[in-house]
Amino acid sequence: MRINKYYLAAFSAFFIWGFFSLALKPLHNYPSLDILFYRVFFSVVVMVLINVAFRRKVMQQNWNHFKNMTTKKRKNVVVLTLGGGLFLSSNWFVFIYVMNHVSVKAASLAYLICPILTTVFAFFMLKEKLSKWQWIAVTISVFSCILLSFNHFEDIFYSLITAATYALYLVSQRKNSELDKFLVLTIQLLFAAIILLPFYPNYSGAIPIEPLFYGCLLVIVVFFTIIPLFLNLYALNGINSSAVGIMIYINPIIGFLLAIFYYNEQATYLQLFSYFLILVSIAVFNEKLIFPRKSKGIPSKLEGLK
Repeated sequence: MRINKYYLAAFSAFFIWGFFSLALKPLHNYPSLDILFYRVFFSVVVMVLINVAFRRKVMQQNWNHFKNMTTKKRKNVVVLTLGGGLFLSSNWFVFIYVMNHVSVKAASLAYLICPILTTVFAFFMLKEKLSKWQWIAVTISVFSCILLSFNHFEDIFYSLITAATYALYLVSQRKNSELDKFLVLTIQLLFAAIILLPFYPNYSGAIPIEPLFYGCLLVIVVFFTIIPLFLNLYALNGINSSAVGIMIYINPIIGFLLAIFYYNEQATYLQLFSYFLILVSIAVFNEKLIFPRKSKGIPSKLEGLK
């Protein structure tokens, strides 16, 4: 039962992210870079306040643990944490741009490619092993994405960048297990804010004054940033990057359904068939979880007498 809570955390994170467009689309008139600026800055403020107000003991314990590490291990933690912040902020910018200036379906396509890249990166970089059924699931996923890319080759460029940045984030954070996950996330967002801060005066628009902007931003910061990112990092404590990566499919499936039924974007039978194949690939990849094997223990004498 212990591993199930990690699967539940991963599922919950991507289920929540699936509805991200509901908070992001109302801001489509604002530049993507402005949304990124305020999302990162506000997230940092909220997370720093949470750490200072409620998690001082955890911060002190992690600082003491960091100081007691070897020089090599400290360097590794710093590189993985700051590199993760760079991957995350890059992913956010491209995703916001694609969602608001290309299409919801294009953004969904990015997170259909992402699990494939995550699995491949994890296989080569982390040496994570995959079963025969999991490789079959990856093959089905690749075929589905090829079908979805027909007549949408321009979208593939943005989708690949979005997918690669988040896949690299997931794989790198699987190895970043020395410090508290919430604290790591805070440091990563703080690092992203430091990178973005010099660009803010010259590349930001006028300070928004509409209540809608700050209302949507609050929802984005709390419900579509802090909560799912923490659940995502928590899941990596108990399951490998490939398993978390395949859960990403939940996000674009919900996004695709919203694109069709809520935003009235057109969908072809080929796209519907492709998404059905993706659902099949999720079931195949997690077949051990969905269809657990019965233990092959030696039957007791009492069972033999029945």
